[in-house]
Amino acid sequence: MKIKGYLPLALLLFPVFSFSQLFKNKTTYTHADTLRGSITEFRKGWDVLQYTLNVAVDIEAKAITGSNEILYYESLPVRQMQIDLQEPLIIDSIVNEGGYKVSFTKEGNAWFARLKPDGAMIKFLPGERRIKIFYHGVPKAAKRAPWDGGVVWKNDANGNPWVATACQGLGASVWWPCKDHQSDEPDRGIIINITAPDTLTAVSNGRLKGVSSPVKGTKTWQWQVVNPINTYALAMNIGKYVSWSDTTMGVAGKLDMQYWVLDYNLEKAKTQFAQAKPMIHCFENWFGKYPFYEDGYKLVESNFLGMEHQSATAYGNGFKNGYLGRDLSGTGWGDKWDFIIIHESGHEWYGNNITSADIADMWIHEGFTNYSESLYTQWLFGKKAGAEYCRGLRKSISNDIPIIGTYGVNKEGSGDMYYKAANMLHIIRQTINNDEIFKGMLREMNKKYYHATVTSAQMEAFINQYSKINFTKVFNQYLRTIQIPKLEYYFSPSKKEINYRWTNSIANFDLPLQVPNGNSSFKLNPSTKWQKTKITNKNKGLLNIAEV
Repeated sequence: MKIKGYLPLALLLFPVFSFSQLFKNKTTYTHADTLRGSITEFRKGWDVLQYTLNVAVDIEAKAITGSNEILYYESLPVRQMQIDLQEPLIIDSIVNEGGYKVSFTKEGNAWFARLKPDGAMIKFLPGERRIKIFYHGVPKAAKRAPWDGGVVWKNDANGNPWVATACQGLGASVWWPCKDHQSDEPDRGIIINITAPDTLTAVSNGRLKGVSSPVKGTKTWQWQVVNPINTYALAMNIGKYVSWSDTTMGVAGKLDMQYWVLDYNLEKAKTQFAQAKPMIHCFENWFGKYPFYEDGYKLVESNFLGMEHQSATAYGNGFKNGYLGRDLSGTGWGDKWDFIIIHESGHEWYGNNITSADIADMWIHEGFTNYSESLYTQWLFGKKAGAEYCRGLRKSISNDIPIIGTYGVNKEGSGDMYYKAANMLHIIRQTINNDEIFKGMLREMNKKYYHATVTSAQMEAFINQYSKINFTKVFNQYLRTIQIPKLEYYFSPSKKEINYRWTNSIANFDLPLQVPNGNSSFKLNPSTKWQKTKITNKNKGLLNIAEV
């Protein structure tokens, strides 16, 4: 018997750093984890409509003082409201819409505002309410952003202060008080007022609404996001910035594009950031319209590698192609475009438009966005190049733990949510074997879940329904286990027949294979039981199955 091992999606090689803040593997969880990662009784009954955040930054002390007014819709009586703010920041007071201070208690990083007396009979009418939180302190400093989150305090090459935030995974509550759970995005967006020294410029998401000088020596920059936005995607950048603006005609009309960089990087940025326009056109072709026309598109130079800050993508790739000048795929294709511009902007569709309700399902963000790199490579250099780039990333799959994490405790899964999930999508695309259907599926997905939070189960069901192919076992295999399926096969002595099956897989695993056959291909449907197929001129590509 001749047995060959076939590794269609995952190779057990070395891990690499992932591009979001992945926590170390954790098998036991605390009450604090539940408060952070689940919809507690104190998070129910109220939906955030809008945040109005005021932040004054003391750069020398590395401290902030601020307030956040939460406009919310109360659908059920909320007696205690959970507000998240991470130590060592401190809530000073909480004021209701009548201007009265409300009492509050604290448990770790969760603060509980007592809005209604316990046991009191209250006539309740659903409606919009407001509450305002005042806070101050020295926020957690990021040691190695973006993987270790917090506030980044640095100086630029000329010695000027340069401040930024990066808080994916760790959460926005590391620098401002909010309902820090991905399932609740403010429907009407965020207004953020940043007060900083008047020698610098503060840049955030959305559009600049005005600049004022409330206190001598400072300025306040007001930015507004009108679309729903996940709290971790809100950014604060302070530095010696200059900017320029442009537009491009997208599928929904004129898209405003703006770029903010340090003053001494202006010319090199103008050259490198020219890649943003073809990226927009490529992704609108594959995914549908850019999801935030009202807020525009921005690239903002940051003092760390990068982050998918909605409508204000953080860029710190050194104005080089590749990933800090390196091709992650090892194929030669990944050094022909700027990784951070393409990858982080791809998150505008997957991560910012379609957001996982629980970070356990972060493969929705990273798998699709990682695959967007292959689609962009195809856009520039053809389908073969895109496929080669995707396959090249397989060497960095680690198969350490499942891709899907633990629900309800703010726990991501494996960093394989990037390369392994992207290759899973590539296999799904090959199985569908019709790029118009595949493209239509991605576009419809972004329409159906426009500005929405979703679960992995919803995305899996959508793909099955749209493609009319049941990929349930494929999802279970590659998202929920670390097994590497192998195709065992052997030929009859005359090589007129092939026997084959899947092994090292979940029960009844049934991933189809597209086998090249000259200028065409045909589908082979292995299962976990031995099957046989006669070899004819129509499927003689089976003789080269080891190369599939």
